[in-house]
Amino acid sequence: MAAISVRGLSEDISARLKVRAARHGRSMEAEVRVILTETLTDEEHDRPNLAQAVRTRFAGIGADELEIPVRRDRPRAADLPE
Repeated sequence: MAAISVRGLSEDISARLKVRAARHGRSMEAEVRVILTETLTDEEHDRPNLAQAVRTRFAGIGADELEIPVRRDRPRAADLPE
């Protein structure tokens, strides 16, 4: 299990964390653990990947019904400098 130390935390944030932890009946360390776990777990599952984001964005315009033209010409070779 990993351990971290957070330096440079402002007095305001520290006090707010202490109040939040007390409100939930936890220690400050336990509250930080819950905050990190919930934040990182939700972020990974809720954020769509690029394909899902594009599909959602353009779902209402019927783009999935577009005809893809048949390619008749062979792709040309890249002209690379020697």
